[in-house]
Amino acid sequence: MRRILISVCFILLIAVGFWYFTKPVPIPVSLFDVQPGLVESSVSNTRAGSIEACLRTRLSPIIGGRIAYLGVKKGDHVKKGQVLIQLWNEDQQAQSALAKKQVESARKRVAETCILAENAEREAIRTAQLRARGFISEAAEEKSRFEARSRRAACVSINTEVVQAQARLNVASAEQGRTVLIAPFDGVVADIVGELGEYTTPSPPGVATPPAIDLIDNTCLYVQAPMDEVDAPKIKVGQSVRIMLDALPNKTLLGHVKRVAPYVVAVEKQARTIDIDVSLDDPNDIKQLLVGYSADIEVVLDRREHVLRIPTPALLEGGKVLLYQAKTKKLEERLVKTGVANWEYTEIIDGLAQGDKIVSSVELEGIKSGTLVTITSSRP
Repeated sequence: MRRILISVCFILLIAVGFWYFTKPVPIPVSLFDVQPGLVESSVSNTRAGSIEACLRTRLSPIIGGRIAYLGVKKGDHVKKGQVLIQLWNEDQQAQSALAKKQVESARKRVAETCILAENAEREAIRTAQLRARGFISEAAEEKSRFEARSRRAACVSINTEVVQAQARLNVASAEQGRTVLIAPFDGVVADIVGELGEYTTPSPPGVATPPAIDLIDNTCLYVQAPMDEVDAPKIKVGQSVRIMLDALPNKTLLGHVKRVAPYVVAVEKQARTIDIDVSLDDPNDIKQLLVGYSADIEVVLDRREHVLRIPTPALLEGGKVLLYQAKTKKLEERLVKTGVANWEYTEIIDGLAQGDKIVSSVELEGIKSGTLVTITSSRP
């Protein structure tokens, strides 16, 4: 009996040791408590966008010439109609002065000729009256009448000289205007190419010549950003947008889609994008921005509030999650139906209930259905 008892104890000891060394070791996991919340579907730009001005013009003179007047400098605020640059145009000023004198001279000749025509017409009336009384001959009357008609024709003809002289004056003024750059709107001078006394030339077609004046309206700004062509059908005018800028790292600006370009830009063979324009919702935000700032945007395609949600990384392939069973402390694989999703959260339509706990640390080795686990953290 002693030998039997010793043998049984030895076998039990071996069995306990085998169980102890082969029992499953719980894996520490992090859980997520399924609760209602906000889920948004959004798309972001593929490359950095930029802050642009609603009005921006790069001005160059129509003709080349030497800069005789430079009325602004970089950073100046200018008004619409203000003269920015004027080229040397003394020859055109002389032409314009000559044309003015010709107009004045033509008008004086008109006055003189037309007065003579009026006198000739009155004389023709008196001559007709005298002819009716028989004091003068018929030939004298006809001569007076023809003289009046001739004078009137001369008056009409010389009026065309005034029109011609005025046309020459207009041409001279137009030529003079080709040497002047005028601000087309209120704005800020961003850049000037050329100094007083230097020669400047216009920008011919096909030649990238720097403009003489770069003028921007800094009271109206927007964001222009390239979006992947795959996302183009989802983006509509009026959708909400979040704007992030490197210059304002701790602030997110709000806006909405103002325009979606009707064409695709092929920067490279494998990079096809569309440009979208985003208006800022708060006009006060414009005061913090400068034209040329880099900007990233996030277009909100859909927004669901107070819906069940889980972390998107917790969703396994095939639309499954690992559900924690409190009684057995093991994991159970559960198939779920999802809705709106983004990189952070995914909406759960069916398969989970409020208060369920799922594994969020699915990247750990050995995590699968039936695994015994211990909880290291649980967050809502």
